[in-house]
Amino acid sequence: MPRPDLHSTRERLRQGQATAAGELAAAQDIAHSAACTHVFVKTRFEAAQAEAKQAAPQSPLAGLPVSIKDLFDFAGDVTTAGSVALVDHAPAAGDALAVARLRAAGGVVVGRTNMTEFAFSGVGVNPHYGTPPNPCDATTRRIPGGSSSGGAVSVATGAAFIGLGSDTGGSIRIPAALCGIVGFKNTARLTPLQGAYPLSTTLDTVSAMTRSVRDAILAHEILAARKVARQDTPLSGYRLAVATTQMLDGADPTVARAFERTLQALRAAGARVDEIPLAQIQDLGTIQSTGGFTAAESYSWHRQLLAQEGSRYDPRVRVRIERGAQMKAWEYLDLQRARLAWIAQVEQALAGYDAVLSPTVPIVAPPIADVAPGAERDEAFFRVNALLLRNTSVVNMLDGCALSLPCHAAGELPVGLMVWHGALHDDTILNISLQIEQLLSSAFPN
Repeated sequence: MPRPDLHSTRERLRQGQATAAGELAAAQDIAHSAACTHVFVKTRFEAAQAEAKQAAPQSPLAGLPVSIKDLFDFAGDVTTAGSVALVDHAPAAGDALAVARLRAAGGVVVGRTNMTEFAFSGVGVNPHYGTPPNPCDATTRRIPGGSSSGGAVSVATGAAFIGLGSDTGGSIRIPAALCGIVGFKNTARLTPLQGAYPLSTTLDTVSAMTRSVRDAILAHEILAARKVARQDTPLSGYRLAVATTQMLDGADPTVARAFERTLQALRAAGARVDEIPLAQIQDLGTIQSTGGFTAAESYSWHRQLLAQEGSRYDPRVRVRIERGAQMKAWEYLDLQRARLAWIAQVEQALAGYDAVLSPTVPIVAPPIADVAPGAERDEAFFRVNALLLRNTSVVNMLDGCALSLPCHAAGELPVGLMVWHGALHDDTILNISLQIEQLLSSAFPN
């Protein structure tokens, strides 16, 4: 059975059926259980209990537990970004703005969550702090997805109601899809990056993972300091597209079955769903052939630290950062111009559509053993990483917004449905996703 979401728990608090202290105690038990092995790099439940007592019951988060990715500053803590190369750095003087907004809304931070080192992978494997096992499978230890790996597991297991993370190429949506929860990547400019370690200043997005779309709306409203415009339009009033270029390629049987079943349910509910080529997606390889934003911009930030501490980096991360040293200034400027032109072409192709539907990722979570640290598994790791990032990274290049929500049935490994569009379509994406979630929860309960 899915764990209660934030909204239903707040209602229980209002009715006197639960207390914030009790919810924190339950979260602490989960955080210290085997289900959360390697999920947290640091917990703070004693301080959290004291803070919960001070939280206003009527506040949006009402003293309930949230987790923050080890990418964000938290006053008094060293922000290590999933690396041992930063453990000797000075503690943060203050909270990242996103963290401050969650706390001001009554959220109580219970800990810092594990992540891919420097957020540079969609797999979620970490050789320094271990890899959190995906809670979807009790028999096989599977990857959680990354880079916001620990945050996803903290939400899926019940150790937190909101997992604050980041999304540069899919790092919110990938772990959400693989762990069977909701992940919303908003338009990047809507949420603050202050106090978060950068990966790509062009593509980085601060956003969150939750257990429901309605919780995703609340989390976004807090992080973006804005209200989502609610719409009463039924599903039949939206025009939806399915991009056939690349997005459906190589889907494993579980993903293909869940996605097709979802489309059938939407059409049966009256939604207009068209298949379109969106051939511009295949141009991204050429556009990024001289290197992408992530390598170039991460190398700009890391070059001095690499010179001092390079031997302490995850080799799989280091090799990709160092690729950025090869990009020439004119190539970087050409990439910026090509991206803007590509965005204009895609937006023109999507004119008249309210959202695009795709599998969030084309595969279910593979076993950790297949991609664990070790040179003998590097080939498998990079193959899986490329597959996981393939669909989601399109939205980041588009400067768009996207939400991943579960679309699998009971007994299946988690599969994510990605609902997406270009920049500043956030409210429409959230409203459509809310209706899709309601439809799927009754048609295919998981």
